[in-house]
Amino acid sequence: MANMLGALIGAAIDRGDGDSGIKGAIMGTVAESAIRLLAPVVATYALGWAVQYGVAKGWQALTGNDPAENGRPRTA
Repeated sequence: MANMLGALIGAAIDRGDGDSGIKGAIMGTVAESAIRLLAPVVATYALGWAVQYGVAKGWQALTGNDPAENGRPRTA
């Protein structure tokens, strides 16, 4: 029942080009399962990147050193 929406959308798309919709239903179910699996991973990565970026910018604002440059001061 949880994958019903993906199956229905996939079947509707597949029927649009004259097919029976079975292949589209299977692909819709697989796509929905993949999205459910990957969405938390992508969200966690994005949140971690944003925190790391914010900490680096805060450190740079406080000290004038960019941590990505291994602590070397800017020569600009």
